[in-house]
Amino acid sequence: MAEKKMQSLAKDTAIYGVSSILGKFLNWLLVPMYTYVLTESAEYGQVANLYAWSALLLVILTYGMETGFFRFANKNKEQAGKVYGNTLISIGTTSLLFGVATYVFASPIAQVLGYEQHPEYIAMLGAVIAMDAFGSIPFAWLRFSSRPIKFAALKLLMIITNIFFNIFFLVICPWIYAKTPGLIDWFYKPDYGVGYVLVANVIQTVVVTLALIPEIRKAKFGFDGALLRQILKYSLPLMILGIAGIMNQTLDKIIFPYLMADKALAISELGIYSACFKISMVMMMFTQAFRYAYEPFIFAQHKDKNSKEAYADAMTFFIIFSWLIFLGMVFYLDIIQYLIRSDYRVGLRVIPVVLLSYIFQGVFFNLSLWYKLTDKTHYGAWISIVGTLITLAINIVFVPVFSYMASAWASFACYLVMMVISYVLGQKYMPVAYDLKKIGFYSLLALTLFGVSLLIKTPYLFLTIALKTVLLIIFVFIVIKRDFPIRNIPYLSRFFNRT
Repeated sequence: MAEKKMQSLAKDTAIYGVSSILGKFLNWLLVPMYTYVLTESAEYGQVANLYAWSALLLVILTYGMETGFFRFANKNKEQAGKVYGNTLISIGTTSLLFGVATYVFASPIAQVLGYEQHPEYIAMLGAVIAMDAFGSIPFAWLRFSSRPIKFAALKLLMIITNIFFNIFFLVICPWIYAKTPGLIDWFYKPDYGVGYVLVANVIQTVVVTLALIPEIRKAKFGFDGALLRQILKYSLPLMILGIAGIMNQTLDKIIFPYLMADKALAISELGIYSACFKISMVMMMFTQAFRYAYEPFIFAQHKDKNSKEAYADAMTFFIIFSWLIFLGMVFYLDIIQYLIRSDYRVGLRVIPVVLLSYIFQGVFFNLSLWYKLTDKTHYGAWISIVGTLITLAINIVFVPVFSYMASAWASFACYLVMMVISYVLGQKYMPVAYDLKKIGFYSLLALTLFGVSLLIKTPYLFLTIALKTVLLIIFVFIVIKRDFPIRNIPYLSRFFNRT
């Protein structure tokens, strides 16, 4: 029975994981298109700023109710439909009020945020956030009901719809307008740019919200004030943790335009920084893929899910794979640079710093098991708040002088400190014997190879890439020789045992 449950967990995890990672990858592909299609880096800066606000507001507008739903639906599965209905009522009410408020006050909000010429941006963004917040609960219901295939299908529908309309408005329509403008000039404005990114998002959200109607209808809409108060009491503290967490990821993009005297330059610099930051998200996608794939394997090998040996093994291999991805990115920046338009490439120097930040972030998330398993989640909130204060302080002090490089180093410092604090406290409350010697060895090896790569400068791109590839092969060979299970594969093992 336990083995069947583990197999089911592994299958569901794979489906959720593939849909999540594929969705992120497809969205990531929009970044190169934006840099080539939008006329100025300032336009992409506006996209980054608006969606940073969107991420923060979405956390506030869901106020921990997704987790609250899981907690109370699992507590009494016979009442799951009632919990679902009351959660929907709460989120639906606040989302509707938020959507109406952003529409009514779009102009003053736009003036405050620097979009006074386009108050419709605020109205569209408000509608998207409201519908996304409401939709988070039906998506949670699908997960609760163990329906990963429909969950994944709807998530991919969101991404595909968004990509299609982005390409339609930003690539196809300009081509048609250049050839036969009379065909589309009744709805298409060639200078609307960023607006069409939001239009595509609105269409995507409406389509998916309509697709969720069958799931919404399954709720039992009988208002229960006592039950809702219990759910809110549990959920609202989680909102604080969520806000602190998302602020660590988006705060720099929110406050950046206000930290430089020249606002036009600030939004242009933000566009360059955000595009290069997004390129670095390959690290996040691959490390997330590793966690989805490797964690079920670890739990299958160690029948006890609280096995500290399993946690230590997972951490070691997570870090090894993270360094492999780091080297793969930084060694091939000479090729990766062509993903973005030439005037954005000055910002590529942030990529190694951002990649290191993502490694620290991944380690922090792996370490977070101690406060989750010991019911000390308030520590997670405090650690995240410390990270937010670090991000805020470094950005405010150094962005006016060093521009977006200060933001990159702020992210680095934020997650480094969070990682160290979490490790120290974790060893106090739930000690895990992480293999620090092995982790240190691979970290030093990766950083040494990175340092050597900086010395490789030839007039020939092919030769430069070839020499850096040799460095990558050295890292892979040492990993395989020392630790990776591939050495146990028949035939291949003969080679490694001879060397």
